Amino acid sequence: MANYIVRRLLWGIVILILVSLIVFFAIRMVPGDPLTLFVSRTQESGFSFTKAQLDALRRRFGLDKPVIVQYVDWISNMLRGDLGESIYYRQDVAKLIKERLPVTLYLGIIGFLLSLTVGTTAGLLAGMRRATWIDNIIVVISYIGIAIPVFWLGYLLIFAFGLKLRILPIGGYTSPFEDFWYSLRQIIMPVICMVLPGIAGMARQMRSSYLEVAGQDYIRTAWAKGLTEKAVVMKHILKNSLIPIVTLLGMSIGGIFGGSVLVENVFAIPGMGRFLVQGIFQQDYVIMQANTFLMAVMIILSNLIVDISYGWFDPRIRYD
Repeated sequence: MANYIVRRLLWGIVILILVSLIVFFAIRMVPGDPLTLFVSRTQESGFSFTKAQLDALRRRFGLDKPVIVQYVDWISNMLRGDLGESIYYRQDVAKLIKERLPVTLYLGIIGFLLSLTVGTTAGLLAGMRRATWIDNIIVVISYIGIAIPVFWLGYLLIFAFGLKLRILPIGGYTSPFEDFWYSLRQIIMPVICMVLPGIAGMARQMRSSYLEVAGQDYIRTAWAKGLTEKAVVMKHILKNSLIPIVTLLGMSIGGIFGGSVLVENVFAIPGMGRFLVQGIFQQDYVIMQANTFLMAVMIILSNLIVDISYGWFDPRIRYD
């Protein structure tokens, strides 16, 4: 097990290096210059920069150095825990991320737990009641959940529950520590948008896994012994059906950040997803690099945890 974890961590480091190279150089291939964009926006407010001030800004953010040197400086600073200074906000990116990361994690953890509980329960119920009206309803809803675009669903919910019925806030974010009930009303629509694809995927996968495991010889033996349905399902079928679900759970960690990009922008939530989009529009290299690198680290760690957990769900899996 220890050797397996070490190998996976080494591969994770290799992947992070490749991600950092792709992100760093791909960002700089985009037409335009972050300082030029920053200066043009400040000039609209009546303030102008001299050439000396522009040169000083380039030296301050290291944009006067060769690209390879910029990359080495960025990686060395990252290893020291320095994420850099935002060109647009003129603040430490680590501080900006610290303000926004809890918002994304708050929504993501709620969505993760709902996807796990509701999705697996629906899939289990559909498998146990195969070819009944319950199974048919769950299958149809799961197809809709996978096919529907998240941003379109968000605007539809805003129109229905925010503008027409006026029962839910149409956007924004309030900390649950400030006003719990208003915060709960604010996150209902965003969470629905985030969890619906996850619930649909979990339900479909759980149903397929249940039907596959239920046809195995040892399950027929359990039925032949006279065990109750609850005993057969909970002790024999469920645990062996969860390995594909665990894989989906690992992938959903990345979905927390990927889904937040759309959801947070639709509902004007000040989280990591909205922060990344703002950095893209502002061509703020530092914000884009830090956000993407952080997402890559989270996904690699979650996949490692998922791989290690396989052995607990199925003792036949070895890591030699």
